[in-house]
Amino acid sequence: MSAIALVTPSLDYLDSYAEALQQGWSPNTLVPAAAAVELSKIEQDPVAFVASLTDRAGLGGPITLPNGAVVPRLPGYRMWLWDGEFCGSFALRWQPGTSALPSYAYGHVGYTIVPWKRRRGYAKAGLRLLLAEARREGLDYVDLTTDLDNEASHKVILANGGTSLGAFRRPVEYGGETNLRFRIAL
Repeated sequence: MSAIALVTPSLDYLDSYAEALQQGWSPNTLVPAAAAVELSKIEQDPVAFVASLTDRAGLGGPITLPNGAVVPRLPGYRMWLWDGEFCGSFALRWQPGTSALPSYAYGHVGYTIVPWKRRRGYAKAGLRLLLAEARREGLDYVDLTTDLDNEASHKVILANGGTSLGAFRRPVEYGGETNLRFRIAL
């Protein structure tokens, strides 16, 4: 594996990120149109797009949930995994003053690796790097959720000290499927 790092999104890395989007990778596996939406935002205003990926104060305005409820935006940010080119995206969010998340947020961490870099240890290394960021944010633990059949993600989480908190069913407006929840103590 090449030397990898988590980098703060910037215009210096944006072309490689956009290329991954154009090749069919998506930063959000739950929203099929996410890649097209991000490419459109990059085309409209690349500076604003990059700036939008970091919101440590949760000032980006409220979020409308699939059930129509409007909730406060949580502080958070995305970082990009880099080995000389874009490899994947890691996101961290939290609730100020506590490690607990509100009921509408299922996990602190989300990540996805571009298909052509999978099975090389990138997700394991990227999550390890993101956990250091979570410690710096003052979190005592992070929760992550996965699909029941996502064995690769289970292995990544377990390799980083995760323990299973068991299965849970998402509400219908979030797909209604059963997922697994993990916790990593920091």
